[in-house]
Amino acid sequence: MKPGPAPALRGWLAVVSIALGTFVMVTSEFLPIGLLGPIARELGVSEGHAGLMVTVPGLVAAVAAPAAALLAGGVDRRILLLLLSALILAADLLVACASTFAAVLIGRTLLGLCVGGFWAFAVAVGRRLVPDAGGDRATALVLAGISAGTVLGVPLATAIASSVGWRGAFMAVAALALAVGLAQALLLPRLAASAGSALRGMPALLRNPRARAGFAAAALVAGGHFMAYTYLEPFLAREAGMGGAAIGLSLAAYGLAGLAGTFCGERLAARDVRMAFMGVIALLACALGASALVAAHALEAALLLILWGLAFGAVPVCLQLFLVRAAPAQVEAGSALLVTVFQLALASGAWSGGWLVDHAGLRIAYGAGALTALLALAPLALAGRGGTCAANRT
Repeated sequence: MKPGPAPALRGWLAVVSIALGTFVMVTSEFLPIGLLGPIARELGVSEGHAGLMVTVPGLVAAVAAPAAALLAGGVDRRILLLLLSALILAADLLVACASTFAAVLIGRTLLGLCVGGFWAFAVAVGRRLVPDAGGDRATALVLAGISAGTVLGVPLATAIASSVGWRGAFMAVAALALAVGLAQALLLPRLAASAGSALRGMPALLRNPRARAGFAAAALVAGGHFMAYTYLEPFLAREAGMGGAAIGLSLAAYGLAGLAGTFCGERLAARDVRMAFMGVIALLACALGASALVAAHALEAALLLILWGLAFGAVPVCLQLFLVRAAPAQVEAGSALLVTVFQLALASGAWSGGWLVDHAGLRIAYGAGALTALLALAPLALAGRGGTCAANRT
């Protein structure tokens, strides 16, 4: 059920404000990826150890998402999103002012709380702000913040860091979080909890074979992706021989491709969401595997990075729509559980990638990421077309 009558334009503007929130959140979460080298050098840790700045928020978010769904109860979703935006601001300021790596990890822990909470509610709230027919487009817009964060956020922060240092980059993102919070305060309507938001819906969700296949695929593709993506900056610098300007351009190209992939994924999912999901996973795995083989050539590495961005840009929207089709009455519960699965996979992928980087090298980490992502095809293939019928009976 939608909230009280409101102009359609205001509803879509509210969706855009949530998309801006995902943009700031993703930029904050992945900001260290573009700054891994400078942060590691200043704080006196290895690049593999510095990868904890990505691992820690993922682990915290995995716990925070279901906890937020449990504790939120009937709280106005507008208040929840505003609180989470404020916490992103505080987390970025804490990292910017940190004098030790331990202090940085405290800030990243706080960010993990924001990531878990935001993803538990953002998609479900976005779909409720517009007419039913616009639900998929609202989902794509909210998730476009992921790609936009890489298009503008990470490359822009890298450029800022080259002028004023990595601390200045975190300060800039904190200022953006403040602006987005103000926009949400103006645009988001009061929004009561939906009937399907309680965690009591999770047992039914886990009995759904179609949903279980989606969660398994999410774990594998996210683990493989972040096994490589966390160490993208040193990979481009050392293996592909790119300088700072070339790395910035490559990251921007990756993000633009990801933004295009988000909306391509929406269109493909409208035809056959399972086949669309399998297709983008296969493309992602091929791009990672080929990168490990031709990384010494900067041009080839950049082109493969664009294919990688196109594929991963489509992954979140295909995954979310796959789960919406599997359990349409449990969108909030599904989103909360998906955050746990995805963030645990992110954290384990970033950690195992860091171990491989330190002990076997960047190319081995990329090859392992490709194989892990490729395994994500198995649960979707086993789900088959029969899973659609099962989902429809749920």
